[in-house]
Amino acid sequence: MKKNKGNIDISELEDEGLPKRELQDIWGKIIYITGIIMTLFHIYTLAIKPITPWIIYCGHVCFGFILTLALYKSRKKDNPNKIPLYDFLLMALGIFAAMYMVLEMDQLVYRIGISPTTLDIVVSIIIIVLILEITRRTCGNVLPGIAIAFLLYARFGNYIPGLLGHRGYSWSKILSYMIGMDAIFSTPMNASATMVFLFVVFGAFLQVTGSGKFFIDLALSISGSNRGGPAKVAVISSALFGTVSGNSVANVVSTGSFTIPMMKSIGYSPKFAGAVEATASTGGQIMPPILGSAAFIMAQLVGVPYMRIVTASIIPALLYFFTVFLMVDLEAVKNDLKGMPKEELPVFKKIIVKEGYLLLPLIVLIYVLSVLGASPIRAAMWGIITSIVVTYFRKETRIGMKGILDALYQGAIGSVSIIASCGTAGIVVGVINLTGTGLKFASAVIALSQGILPLALMLTMLASLVLGMGLPTTASYLICAAVAAPALVQLGLSNLAAHMFVFYFACISAITPPVALAAYAGAGIAKAKPMEVGFTACKIGISAFVIPYMFAYGPSLLWEGSFGTILTTAVSALIGATFLSFGLQNTIMQMRINKIESVILCATSLLLIKPGLMTDIIGLVVGGALIIFVYMRNKKDVELTESNISN
Repeated sequence: MKKNKGNIDISELEDEGLPKRELQDIWGKIIYITGIIMTLFHIYTLAIKPITPWIIYCGHVCFGFILTLALYKSRKKDNPNKIPLYDFLLMALGIFAAMYMVLEMDQLVYRIGISPTTLDIVVSIIIIVLILEITRRTCGNVLPGIAIAFLLYARFGNYIPGLLGHRGYSWSKILSYMIGMDAIFSTPMNASATMVFLFVVFGAFLQVTGSGKFFIDLALSISGSNRGGPAKVAVISSALFGTVSGNSVANVVSTGSFTIPMMKSIGYSPKFAGAVEATASTGGQIMPPILGSAAFIMAQLVGVPYMRIVTASIIPALLYFFTVFLMVDLEAVKNDLKGMPKEELPVFKKIIVKEGYLLLPLIVLIYVLSVLGASPIRAAMWGIITSIVVTYFRKETRIGMKGILDALYQGAIGSVSIIASCGTAGIVVGVINLTGTGLKFASAVIALSQGILPLALMLTMLASLVLGMGLPTTASYLICAAVAAPALVQLGLSNLAAHMFVFYFACISAITPPVALAAYAGAGIAKAKPMEVGFTACKIGISAFVIPYMFAYGPSLLWEGSFGTILTTAVSALIGATFLSFGLQNTIMQMRINKIESVILCATSLLLIKPGLMTDIIGLVVGGALIIFVYMRNKKDVELTESNISN
């Protein structure tokens, strides 16, 4: 495998765990059929003939075991074309454990965590070990390590002094408790087996139908010829594609392979090109209407309809992408970067006429969710159906039965890392529920921050970023939401604002050094140094580090309060984000500013970002006065230059 300049293997960045196998023999066909059956099982049991949720969860996990053990290597040096015997044995154990859970479900309700049988404990050990193993293969070592640490904490908590200590529990109680509805099969797995899975399948159908290429062509037609056009194309296409994938690294690898070379071709530096794509792709996880998989789990944890999460994310997402777009434009201004020739670009009108129908699945999805008020499950099903139907609008885009089967399979494969991370996060949640650690940790955060909200927010931010460096977004969010969000609620934040705060930082950890997977993927394609790309991405996406504080102090940004309050808060935040971009890029459009002026603009941006009439007025007056001053100075310099030339 070739390595790039930054010593990053792009293929290894598509997943955070071990490489996949490439099965070409009969087992490849069997696994292909298994993936299709998994998707059909979920569609049938969720949308056609609902059954007991417990059976769905067990089937969900069982299919996750089979597909992961078959498709992911246990070690990098393993034969990529062969499934070893021990993986077949592990699959058999997983199937046995799932069948036992289904057959014994009526009795397990009364035995779990109270009076488990020997076989209950054996099955629990099998499920825990297999979940940790598939998590290791798909997500890396960090999350399983955290889960094991929590299990040890549950057993030996009596040896821990102070607030976080507890009486300790026997292994039999811990192990049996883990396979209950308060642990592995709790809310995260519920969301993974229902809403998340169907939306992953929906995304797979959109990709099979060619939506990815359509999004890129649409972005090219809109901004390709503008100043710094390719970078703006990256921002727009990644935002659109992010609504489908919900995965920052996958987004970078998909759209970045096209947009990054374009950016470099017109003069953007490799590190900036890689950083733009990484930043824009990361924003896909916060882009409505689908967002990342963690958003579906958030809806259940907060206890609100998923559409409420979508509504709350609109203004923050627009602020984020506006700032990224502006940073890109200002970089083009500084370096006098032109756009692409119009004759080389698709025509907007022709694209809409020819391929605009590819937007119908998203339109139908939004309509069913918002107007009809249907459940996310029903909305996802209508989206899947529509994505199949629209391909028949034109003969050359018809996917046929092969395309449908491929999408069903890809949907199943796309879910395995989510199953793994939700299961392992469920172990952590189970320990927290068993020991009461959540309340204790919340008390510890409050005590450490001395009840000061800004300090508590900073501690939560650091925890989310650190966890997110080694964990998928979903797992990072789940753990921090379980232990940190309650502390923020106790300090005055709404439940929604607290969870959105954690969710945002879990997302942007993908561009936060020293471990920034989205940035590293961008570096691999751009042939740039990974750390340089990571720090540049942080600069471009600086608004993502500020926006959570904005809605923490001004929940109107989450669409809470009167329309007037929401509008004024959003406008002041928009102006503040603009000032911040000017300050960071040391330029006000085409007018250069010095370092002192940049600092002043950054400071005034913070005044506007913080809700409040007085701070808004001060920020507008100071920032506006500085911009007028720079404009007059620039005008005078231009006139002086012209006068010297004429003389």
